[in-house]
Amino acid sequence: MNSNLNKVALVTGAGTGIGKAAAKALLKGGFQVVLTGRNLEKLNKAIQDIGGNSQNCLALACDVGRPEQVKQLFSEIKKHFGRIDVLFNNAGMGAPAIPMEEISYEQWMNVVNANLCGAFLCSQEAIRMMKAQSPQGGRIINNGSISAHAPRPMSAPYSSTKHAITGLTKSIALDGRPFNITCGQIDIGNAGTEMTIPMAAGILQADGSKKAEPLMDVDHVGQAVLHMAQLPPESNILTMTIMASNMPFVGRG
Repeated sequence: MNSNLNKVALVTGAGTGIGKAAAKALLKGGFQVVLTGRNLEKLNKAIQDIGGNSQNCLALACDVGRPEQVKQLFSEIKKHFGRIDVLFNNAGMGAPAIPMEEISYEQWMNVVNANLCGAFLCSQEAIRMMKAQSPQGGRIINNGSISAHAPRPMSAPYSSTKHAITGLTKSIALDGRPFNITCGQIDIGNAGTEMTIPMAAGILQADGSKKAEPLMDVDHVGQAVLHMAQLPPESNILTMTIMASNMPFVGRG
C-alpha cells in the first residue's frame, strides 16, 4: 500500500521546469499535489502534461513574494485538503547578468522577494498548518542551487539569496524538531529546463570565456525531490546536490 496516499504536497513555481518535474514525480508517487505560480494558465497546462486531474491536483495562482497572496494560498489548501505534508519551495528567478554596480534596487529586490522572501513566507504558513494538524508535522524542501556554494560571474542577487536559503533550511530543521517538521535543501546544477537552454550555446565562465555546459534530465531532479519527500519523519536529507556529472563545478575554475 502506498504510504503517500492522501498526503498533500505543495510545489511553488510549478508551471514549468524543475517545479513541474517535481509535481509530476510527487503525483506519480501518490501525493495529492497543489501547483502554484503566478500564471494560472501555465499551471493548468502543467497538470494536463503530468497526467493530473481535479481529484489529485489543484492549481492556485500566487506570487510567493506577496504575504497576502501566500496567506490566501494556504487558506485555499486548508479548505480543499485540510492539511499539508510537503512543501517544495522551488519558485525563484535571477537578475540580468550585468556587473553588480549596475543592478538596480528594483532588480535586487525582485530576486530577494521571489527567492528568499517567498520561501520564508511559504514556510511560515506551512509550519503553522503542520503544527496545528493531526497527525502533527510535515516536511519542507528548499530549492537551493549550486550557487548556494559557488557563484557564477555577475550573479550577486541570485547567489546571495541561495546562500541565504541554506541558513533558512538549517533554522527550520532546528526549530521544527519539537513538532515533527523536517527541512532539507536540494542544490541543483544544470537541469535541462527552459532556463538552462542558453547553456547549450555557451555561458560565461569564471575566466571570462564562454563555454557550452552539459545538462541533465530534469526528471532526475523530480525523482530526487520525491525521494526526500517520502522519507519517514525520523529521517531527513539535510542537503543534497544533484548535478550534471560533467558540469564545471567540481575542481578549479
